[in-house]
Amino acid sequence: MEKLKNELQAELTQNILPFWLNKMVDHRYGGFLGRIDGHGNPVPDAEKGAVLNARILWAFAAAYRVLGKPEYLEAATRAKNYFVAHFIDPQEGGVFWSLDAQGRPLDTKKQTYALGFAIYGLSEYARATGDEVALQQAKDLCYCIERYAFDSLNNGYVEALTRNWQPIADMRLSDKDENGSRTMNTHLHILEPYTNLYRVWRTPQLAERIANLIDIFLTRLLNPQTNHLDLFFDDRWQGRRNIQSFGHDIEAVWLLHEAALELNDPNVLQRVEHAIKAIAKAADEGLQADGSMVYERWTDTGKVDTQRQWWVMCECVIGHIDLYQHFGDTAALDIARRCWQYTREHIVDHEQGEWFWGCDENARPNLVDDKAGFWKCPYHNARMCLEVMERKSLTPSPSPRGEGSE
Repeated sequence: MEKLKNELQAELTQNILPFWLNKMVDHRYGGFLGRIDGHGNPVPDAEKGAVLNARILWAFAAAYRVLGKPEYLEAATRAKNYFVAHFIDPQEGGVFWSLDAQGRPLDTKKQTYALGFAIYGLSEYARATGDEVALQQAKDLCYCIERYAFDSLNNGYVEALTRNWQPIADMRLSDKDENGSRTMNTHLHILEPYTNLYRVWRTPQLAERIANLIDIFLTRLLNPQTNHLDLFFDDRWQGRRNIQSFGHDIEAVWLLHEAALELNDPNVLQRVEHAIKAIAKAADEGLQADGSMVYERWTDTGKVDTQRQWWVMCECVIGHIDLYQHFGDTAALDIARRCWQYTREHIVDHEQGEWFWGCDENARPNLVDDKAGFWKCPYHNARMCLEVMERKSLTPSPSPRGEGSE
């Protein structure tokens, strides 16, 4: 474990964060560039996404909190100031989905997913620095989600609304997603920022919201037949339940556990720990002999997307480290170690910095998709490094994974 911690700290401080500090700062228009393509070429006129910029804010704020380096605080403050000045809607509240390169609103819809990441970044900045203004901004965005996106009739959070919080026809995060009004992905990334916000704003109301999100995962999103988390639903939680996303499954394992541990409610924790053991077992269906984890499987066609995407590798590492730490699963530790070895050999870009989007089953790097961009951010990989670095006590408990999980 100490070797793994040291390797990941070196990866964070010598490869990932220097890339964003040295290559992504936008010296012309402020903030950070919107895109660097898969070959490492900056695209100076690319649009700037809310998710990218909120994740940059989170990554540098978290790195500063853990490592205390002033250059990380400077980058986090740059990201925070730009985000507040340009992405937060001063008239209607919430955050714009995207800006043009000069920082003018481009897509003004209110995507709940983006609001979640804005809360995540701002709450982490407040956590790292004690900044009360950033904390209040995170609270205000939480109020927006609860006021406009929460469906009190059917429970859960709607995917997207117009700029002035009215229904919108196309609610998709991207053209790869189904147009469902409820998604597992968005609920996961409301749970994560609410948990982080709860660390600096411990109110009974926020605790109740987190507990409700956990319940949604265990009663709505979890497929009791497969133990996978299903992805797309309508207002009444009806969906095709035909896609198994291995990366999201293992990511949810540790994020659900993190939320339950932060709530410190024994009944909630017991329910979550029972469920995540089964979810982890289902996620491991995506593991490959080479140590990697593939992307998705469609149960209606039998098709498997065998891409090894960067973010799936990261979640595979953290999720299995969590299983080792809390359930004494030494096999999970070996899975995490082998997954990191595969990632270091085939996905980390040792020449130009950062990571490739992923690689194919023959370990050929994906140069088509971005090195940095709307969805390629210093979030999954920086978070993987920081999570392992911060887990100071990794002496496992005596309970093996699988006990009581069936």
